[in-house]
Amino acid sequence: MTSSIPTDTPEKAALVAKLQRVTPDKNAPLAVYLGSDQASNISGQIFGTLMNEIYLWGQSRIIRSVHHADGWTPELVAEVAIPALESSFLPMASSIKLLSWDPL
Repeated sequence: MTSSIPTDTPEKAALVAKLQRVTPDKNAPLAVYLGSDQASNISGQIFGTLMNEIYLWGQSRIIRSVHHADGWTPELVAEVAIPALESSFLPMASSIKLLSWDPL
């Protein structure tokens, strides 16, 4: 999975080396727990793991909408919907930029 990450600088190569330490066995405890009866009250949550950390991610929610009484065409999406929505777009950031520390 790390083979597509560029390693053209020493920093990127070091990052890939760190990421390669993250193995499936780090996901297994959370996956097993979530599949157990103990987790029967947990639903609709977004979890992530990285090395020895477990993350709870924020939920996706509607933040803005647009309506067109006659329905949408691809052209109207381009001309009306996207310009109306783009001021609410969230910036794209990889988890590498969101997590400012090395995996524990």
